[in-house]
Amino acid sequence: MAKITRNLLAAAAFVLAAAASAQRIPLGDRSMIEGAAGLKAGQFVWAPERSPDGPTLLIVNLATQRAVLFRNGVPIGASSVSTGKPGYETPTGVFTILQKNKEHYSSTYGGAPMPNMQRLTWRGVALHAGKLPGYPASHGCIRLPHEFSALLFGATKLGMTVVITSIPAVPETTAAPALATAASVADSTLPLARAAYQWRPERANNNGMVSIVISAADQKAIVMRGGTEIGSAPVRVGGDLGGGVAYVLRAWDSTGQHWMKLQFSGSGQGMDVTASEGRRFEAPVEFRRAVAGVLRPGSVVIVTPESLKAGSPGSKLDVIKQGEAP
Repeated sequence: MAKITRNLLAAAAFVLAAAASAQRIPLGDRSMIEGAAGLKAGQFVWAPERSPDGPTLLIVNLATQRAVLFRNGVPIGASSVSTGKPGYETPTGVFTILQKNKEHYSSTYGGAPMPNMQRLTWRGVALHAGKLPGYPASHGCIRLPHEFSALLFGATKLGMTVVITSIPAVPETTAAPALATAASVADSTLPLARAAYQWRPERANNNGMVSIVISAADQKAIVMRGGTEIGSAPVRVGGDLGGGVAYVLRAWDSTGQHWMKLQFSGSGQGMDVTASEGRRFEAPVEFRRAVAGVLRPGSVVIVTPESLKAGSPGSKLDVIKQGEAP
């Protein structure tokens, strides 16, 4: 009983402190990205009416300590955050929401309250309400203002994609990657269109949301469904990534696929994707067909200049899978 009482008192104190520090500020005539840039610790902006329906995507920027929520390629919310402090850094990467719990208590840190918890890994990284001192201060989680965490909780679904990046908000020029050969020495004499690839869709639930991660550094694509890898292939990417690009499949009807494109950095404004956009990516033909067979509205393609390989020089992007041990 004493332990329960302590937890309740801690939760009450936490909620009161969070409510006192959190502040929703009016957006006015500013763009959502402009609003995000001016946020102070504990502040957020929220304008879901700008895009009432469609697939959602959250991008968390460790460099700026900001998070921006996109719906149908349009930014509808932005918030200050507090991510992992030195020694407990929040991993960068492409994640899916694995679990949601409005009233959650940490099993690692003495029952500490984590309201509106949305789990990104089974090893302790999650989105939740918490203190925001204006700098990275967590043990790896992404702390949010309490009111914003509740709004975000109501706007997301299991399997939604969350991108955590350390790329600064100022656009950076990324040179087009060098041409790559296929995945193995045996395939090196073959055109990329006929290169070997991996495809194991039976590894994951057919109802899981599909996300494709393309690393320009590795010249490789990984396909995840519900957080589990189901395929991979060599790929070449042309053009300037501008620090990273996300494509969201907003609809698929008799006239074809309709995608939205947004930048990890820069304006962040959604824009229509033309038919010529697909020519930036070169991959095995059969792999493309397999991927097309599992896409549905809400699917996301993430293109990053960062590497997915452990121990590689420079930045590393982790792709955390649902099957990891707790």
